[in-house]
Amino acid sequence: MNPLAATAPVGVFDSGVGGLSVLREIHAQHPAEPLIYVADSGHAPYGDKPVDFIEARAQRLIEHLRACGAKAIVVACNTVTGLVIERLRQHHPQLPIVAIEPAVKPAAQATRSGVVGVLATRRTVASPGLARLVDTYAQGRRILLQACPGWVELVEQGLLDGPQTEAAVAAYVEPLLAQGADTLVLGCTHYPFLAPVIQRLAGADVRVIDPAAAVARELGRRLQHAGLAAPAGGPAASVTFWTSGDVQQAARVMQTLWGQPVRPRPLS
Repeated sequence: MNPLAATAPVGVFDSGVGGLSVLREIHAQHPAEPLIYVADSGHAPYGDKPVDFIEARAQRLIEHLRACGAKAIVVACNTVTGLVIERLRQHHPQLPIVAIEPAVKPAAQATRSGVVGVLATRRTVASPGLARLVDTYAQGRRILLQACPGWVELVEQGLLDGPQTEAAVAAYVEPLLAQGADTLVLGCTHYPFLAPVIQRLAGADVRVIDPAAAVARELGRRLQHAGLAAPAGGPAASVTFWTSGDVQQAARVMQTLWGQPVRPRPLS
């Protein structure tokens, strides 16, 4: 183990505040790891942006995290993973990069009806990464891909419940249920913050899968393998927040999602 590298932070980024659903799992599983989180809320949502723009923003955020001393990167954005993850890894060959992706494989294994619904942004639904997952793991199951425009914006505004949110969720969940889906995949890191509404509308017999815990486990394996894991046993490490959006708005919403006061720093 390189003791200096082991105490360096892990960088996590997303198009906005949704990646906090991944950050909380990483912090829970690896409390000794210092974390830096960047929410690119000033450019959210990514789901309706051109691919070149998404790649440029991802490169910008990775360079920022590297400048902050990050020893590894977690891409907490399914859209980035589905569209440009291989190019990011090629551009940063020496940097461990762990990326979230929709949990198609465990959903295909879990379904009883043989019908799985994947809830995601438009870009993720149309991405080659998701197409590859479906081709690889569908295993005779019917995989329904459902874009959910508007959901990211609800979470970015902190609107996690209420009539507006329930109507927006029902508009995309109910058609999947009508087609027999008994398993729903949260294919955007913003969506776990809507999971209570999704589960309530879907009912207790429908399984809702969030891949965040699996990402945290994979990060732990990668850090151990590279000799970069922080020494365990001490107090919980620091978590630093950045945003490219309005700092006051970010502080309010991040506090709601993170569960404690947050003071994000501004990022251009």
